[in-house]
Amino acid sequence: MDWNRVEGNWKQVKGKVKEQWGKLTDDDLDVINGKQEQLEGRLQHRYGYAKDQATKEVNEWYGRQKW
Repeated sequence: MDWNRVEGNWKQVKGKVKEQWGKLTDDDLDVINGKQEQLEGRLQHRYGYAKDQATKEVNEWYGRQKW
């Protein structure tokens, strides 16, 4: 996975993240700042996911994106 695309284009990508995971706040998105581990951690916190579930969701979301 080339997560650098997400980090480099975070301002554009965070709208897509917010669409997918609406419970994430703007403050969450600022903290995440394009970092995959931060996104997974925030999903665990907001949605009560286990670490493996958060990783799976992020990977599936990333795979569906049209870059």
